Parts: sequence; structure tokens; C-alpha cells
Amino acid sequence: MADPSAPLPRSFAQEVRGAVTGRAALLVIGALVLHLAFIASYVGAFHHPTPRDIALGVAAPRPLSDEVAEKLGALPGTPLAPQLVDDRAQAVRGIRERELDAALVVDPRGTTDTLLVAGGAGASLAQAAEAVLTRAEAAEQRTLKVIDVAPQAAGDSRGLTAFYLVVGWCVGGYLCAAILAISAGARPANPHRAVIRLAALALYAIVAGLLGTVIAGPVLGALPGSIAGLWGLGALVVFAVGALTLALQGLAGIVGIGLAIALVVVLGNPSAGGAYPYPLLPPFWGTIGPALPPGAGTWSARSIAYFGGNALIAPLLVLSAWAVAGSVVTFACAVLRGEREH
Repeated sequence: MADPSAPLPRSFAQEVRGAVTGRAALLVIGALVLHLAFIASYVGAFHHPTPRDIALGVAAPRPLSDEVAEKLGALPGTPLAPQLVDDRAQAVRGIRERELDAALVVDPRGTTDTLLVAGGAGASLAQAAEAVLTRAEAAEQRTLKVIDVAPQAAGDSRGLTAFYLVVGWCVGGYLCAAILAISAGARPANPHRAVIRLAALALYAIVAGLLGTVIAGPVLGALPGSIAGLWGLGALVVFAVGALTLALQGLAGIVGIGLAIALVVVLGNPSAGGAYPYPLLPPFWGTIGPALPPGAGTWSARSIAYFGGNALIAPLLVLSAWAVAGSVVTFACAVLRGEREH
């Protein structure tokens, strides 16, 4: 005879509800959305790289330069955005100052023109410019000679080291912030703890920036450029991403880690201009890339490594804005939480 005091057997549905709570189910659904967004973003950005509005300098005597620029600007799909430059020296200067992606120097007395490219800005961009100009020159019964005025280092295959270095720094930033959340609660209990977390993140960023620079530079010989410059950039990238993650955790709790991954990894990495620089990305990714930490960091790392530190103001302002905004929101969330608890 059954013991009346024994607990009744649980149904399968009750067992499921006991094993997978409602909160866990929501988190799993969020993870599904995040990984599908990851696939859509990366495949969407990379599945069909097409050159659009490559900033091309055109150096030729007038009025020939106007004619060449007009023809190149009218190519189907607008792969080029030609702009006139006075001569080869100005074209080289424009590329090294990152105002131009490439430049065509026309020889009015011969049939061979010169294409100046910058492999350090990404091999795929240089190859795309070469492919477009080769076809255009062939249509005019002309040939093309290619000269790389800012080549990537021997150990920097396809100019991707800067991108992967920045991706590593970004991963370190949000992992550090996530660990701080897991170990002591996603939302800091009071302003003092928020300041301590930000200080711990800053210290981590300084160390991570230096070690990443040393590995990519002196140890592996994969990226040239100023060690101090890259170190400072790395510290800023790590802190910016970490502060962003702390801020989102302050606003949304543990879900904030997923939101940070969505911004930095799902949207930021494919739009960073790493594998395919901005003129080769679809318009959406090419537009958002410079405004997100991976894109700003990749552009800055390449500028430091290959372009003498030119064109750094805008991307450094972007990274600084993320760092400051993340710190302010993190602190403000802690203040508001402290006031509610009192």
C-alpha cells in the first residue's frame, strides 16, 4: 500500500519547468537570437565584397585629368570616387595621410599608367583598386603598373594583424567586465564599487594594451609602428569596450553582457574594415564601422603601423567617447541603485 505521506510523482511538464526556469528559457532564446544575428551579420558583410567609392586620386595634365576622372567616375556600380591631384607627389601624400585609398598617375606620352596603392590599409582594398583600374585601362588600350607606397610588413599577411590585435583587445575588455559582474553582481551596489570596477578595468587595460603590443610587434614581428602608440591605443580600446560592457550591465544586469557582444562582436567586428576595408563592405556595415570600437581601433592601429600616425583624431575621439560614456553610465547606474536602496 502506498505511503500517503510520500510526495506525488511530478509530471514531465513539471520536471521541465523545474529544470529550465523561465529566466533560463529567456536567456536561451536571447542566445539563439544573438548567434543568428552573428551569422547574419558576418555573412551579410562578407559574402559579396563589392568596391564602392574607392577614393582615387587622379594625376594627369589638364584637361586630360578631367576626362580621365569623368570616365572613371562613370564606371558601372560607381566603384571609384575620383578626385584630381596635382601630381604624383601629392597623390603619395594623400595616400599616406589616408585621404586617398589609391591614386592613378597618367602618363600622357605613353600607354602605361601607374597605380599607387597602400597594402598597409588592407590587401583586399589594394587588389580591388587594381582589378577595377586594370579593366578600365584595358578598355582604353592602356596598361597598368602597380606600386605599393605603404606596404604591409613581411609578417603581416594581407594586412590583417592590426584587425586581429584590436579584436583581441576588444575580447579582453568585455571579458574583464563580465568577470567583474559574475564575481560580484552585474550591477555595482554603490558608487564606490563602480569606481573600483572602473579602476580595476583601467589597470587591466594598461597591462593588456602593453602585452598585446609586445606580442604583435617585438615577439612575432607581425606589426611595425610605435610601441608606445600601439600600447596607448590598446589600453584605450580595452577600457572603452570594458566600460561599455559595465554600462550595459548597469542598465540591464547580466543581459548587458549579451548586449555588449551584440554591439562589439556581432556588429562591430564584421564592420571594422579588417578583412574588407570600408569601400568593399555593404553600405550598412561601411557606415556603422567607424563609429564602433573595433572599426575605430583597426583604423587607428593601421595608421600607427603604416601611415605615420596620420588620420587618428576621429577614431580616437570615437574610442574616447565610448570610454567616457561607459564610465558615466556605469557610475550613474550605481548612484541610482544606491538611492533606491536607501
